[in-house]
Amino acid sequence: MRVIFHVDVNNAFLSWTALDLLRQGSTVDIRKIPAVIGGDETKRHGIVVAKSPVAKKMGVVTAETLYSARKKCPNLKVFPANHELYHRMSNQLYEYFLTITPVVERFSVDECFLDMTGMEYLHKDLYAFALQMKEEIKQKFGYTVNIGIANNKLCAKMASDFEKPDKVHTLFQSEVASKMWPLPVEELFMVGKSTSKILHQLGIHTIHDLAIADPLLLKRYFKSFAITLKNYANGIDDSPVGKKEAKNKSISTTETLPTDVTDKKMLKEVLRYQADEIGHSLRKEGYYAKTVAIILRNSDFIDYSKQRKLVNPTNVTKVIYETICALLDQAWKKDPIRLIGIRVTDFTKENIKQISLFEDAIDDQQEQVQKTLDELQMKFGKEVIKPASFLKHDGKEQ
Repeated sequence: MRVIFHVDVNNAFLSWTALDLLRQGSTVDIRKIPAVIGGDETKRHGIVVAKSPVAKKMGVVTAETLYSARKKCPNLKVFPANHELYHRMSNQLYEYFLTITPVVERFSVDECFLDMTGMEYLHKDLYAFALQMKEEIKQKFGYTVNIGIANNKLCAKMASDFEKPDKVHTLFQSEVASKMWPLPVEELFMVGKSTSKILHQLGIHTIHDLAIADPLLLKRYFKSFAITLKNYANGIDDSPVGKKEAKNKSISTTETLPTDVTDKKMLKEVLRYQADEIGHSLRKEGYYAKTVAIILRNSDFIDYSKQRKLVNPTNVTKVIYETICALLDQAWKKDPIRLIGIRVTDFTKENIKQISLFEDAIDDQQEQVQKTLDELQMKFGKEVIKPASFLKHDGKEQ
């Protein structure tokens, strides 16, 4: 029988930023003060990406504007997101997991699945081992995690979302009825707001109600998704723990938003950080991307995307950001967005440009300026300088 761990870093962005500041000599742990990770505070549409427990107690919620958060908490300290740091910390944790099992799947920047099947021959009690692993992560890296243990990925993820922080929970198949079925149906993975609203209208209020619901009734409202809903409610999931596609076939970054977002300005703020991260990764690897794609997942966990083939391959953040914003305008269906991301593919090592008769020649100095910015940011921090052309376009905020 399979044994799967799901490891989730508690309040990852704020914890990782706090540790980085402490390493740089800060005497204040921002996890213990009213603090948030957010965007540019001078713009009202800058959003709260992560919040400290103190800020949470004062009513600050993730995905609200910094302007709104300031009203609730006048002494709020705002720190910029540092995706380069987060990916470095994520990679560090991923490498640690590979010392435990060779089968690791990075589910997001702060979550991983570990296939521990057969590991009971090395560790007689895998629950005790998970407790030991949790403490080792705390001592080795300085932050806490939750670990869910189950016979499949779905139940492992559900288990890790039980009481937080710094906990280990199990949700084996034999425990589904006692631990998962009593939960509100909206707590089941893959059940978004729209889905839960319909389920409640059908009299399905708990996961148990969904587990015993008439399949024909579910199919009438949810089509093929009904099968997934029914299986998940019964704790059934056969998906394997698998690695991501081979390096350099594509570069992508996605962000699971803590709440469903319908504000385009907020979505573009997230895309701004992601474009910066993607551009930096391309330049670091020495690649130019020919294709840029936007990835969207709505509140019903339906994925869709749109891509654009570029006339000229690029690794310039501004170009990536402007392209992805145009794709958002074209692709977004105005539905509540749960996850958003950028993927670049079709790489080349050569920066061959085609000049349109109707466009000015592309300035080759733009890329060199970007590389200089990378060097400055590596040395002095991400917020030391940003190109005005990235922050503004035609005199308007993006």
